[in-house]
Amino acid sequence: MDFSIKAFDTKNTIVTAKTGCIAVAVYENKKLSDAAKALDGAGEITAALKSGDISGKAGTTLLLRAVKGAAAERVLLVGLGSADALSEKSAASGVAAALKVFATLGASDAIIALPLTEVKDRDVNWAIRCVVQGAHEGAYRTDTQKSKKDPAPAGVKKLALAVPNTAATKLALAQAIAIANGMDLTKDLGNLSANICTPTYLANTAKKLGKDYGFDVEILDRKQLEALKMNSFLSVTNGSEQPPKFIIIKHMGGKAKDAPVVLVGKGITFDTGGISLKAGPGMDEMKYDMGGAASVLGTFRAIGEMNLKLNVIGVIAACENMPSGRATKPGDIVSSMNGLTIEILNTDAEGRLVLCDALTYAERFKPAAVVDIATLTGACIVALGHHHSGLFTRDDAAHEKLAAELQSAGQQTGDTTWRLPIGELYNEQLKSNFADLANIGPPGGASCTAAAFLENFTREYTWAHLDIAGTAWKSGGAKGSTGRPVPLLTSFLINRV
Repeated sequence: MDFSIKAFDTKNTIVTAKTGCIAVAVYENKKLSDAAKALDGAGEITAALKSGDISGKAGTTLLLRAVKGAAAERVLLVGLGSADALSEKSAASGVAAALKVFATLGASDAIIALPLTEVKDRDVNWAIRCVVQGAHEGAYRTDTQKSKKDPAPAGVKKLALAVPNTAATKLALAQAIAIANGMDLTKDLGNLSANICTPTYLANTAKKLGKDYGFDVEILDRKQLEALKMNSFLSVTNGSEQPPKFIIIKHMGGKAKDAPVVLVGKGITFDTGGISLKAGPGMDEMKYDMGGAASVLGTFRAIGEMNLKLNVIGVIAACENMPSGRATKPGDIVSSMNGLTIEILNTDAEGRLVLCDALTYAERFKPAAVVDIATLTGACIVALGHHHSGLFTRDDAAHEKLAAELQSAGQQTGDTTWRLPIGELYNEQLKSNFADLANIGPPGGASCTAAAFLENFTREYTWAHLDIAGTAWKSGGAKGSTGRPVPLLTSFLINRV
């Protein structure tokens, strides 16, 4: 869909706007938004409300044709709930309802003139993102690997947003489109079957992004990883026929001397659990265990499109976790890149084994901050459900600032986090009689012990960990990648600029 900004003034009014459809708001208490009032010269909108044809409840719609005095072919009335307290939820519901109707129309263009800037504690940037991401969500298809594609919807192809036409709103629109495109890439990667989206496929995706946006891309293979002594990462790859790939992707949009932000993504393209084999039901969803890697690539797609003036480096450790005669066994001990030895008590706790070496590798960039992103623990879903990503970091001033930045970016975008604890109490649970630390602890606080494990490899820089096990994908009838946390990560980087 093509997006644009449509500013109305005393000369170019909503009444004189020529378009296939204009969406305006009505409320439960039979009130009209300002845009609806402007189009109600003949009283048709008021009459529709009084008749009960539309209640004004959030998400309800009524399509009117040939409204007297309006140049638009159609006027879509959209319920937004109470006029006294326009909430984010009701506004988003109204946007989704309008977009759903637009997809069914014979019109090729439309204007969305809902009062989204009146949502409490939200601004025009949020309004623009809400519409753009909602449109992308509605248009997204999961039929890439079907022999017969779903019919392409007709409907509106050009959508104008009724907001002031300023440099700030133009920038906000460009950023919203870039974020939505990044989310689409993340969804595509997550939804592909694991026999297609292999570590090599992720590496090739990074190379294509490099070609499209001028990123520097380097791919390390097994021999190079062995030379770097990434034995923890390599222990996860032992049972697989797919070669591991260690992906470094650089967007150097800031000043040469500026320390970069490093995003580290877990890229387990399929996780059987290894010798600690998972149960069969639902194992197909373990193709989503590369959600961290997919979100890093999606974020680079977004910042590349907007040419963000910041130095950002992505590091992705990609491999499969498979059982075989060569697979790592419970009780095996490996040495990580930073020299710490690890007793692998459970081969299904593999994400931390690939991330610890990637986090050590990140030291060489002398980063301003490092954020790792991983579908790390089912325990995070138990703690937070599918609403928030788990956020972990240390408690000193620098780390408190980083945590606040990530939480703020999450609030801005609705891609929210919830902070959980780490510290020595959780490190105590990782003690081993035979190695420097174990890769799991006793039952209880599994998300916290996983984060505490990673913290041992991040002592040289400011670091935060995002556990996205509950937010990276949906199960059931709506099964599919969500594209999270691309909005959070991209907004965090934008705010840093």
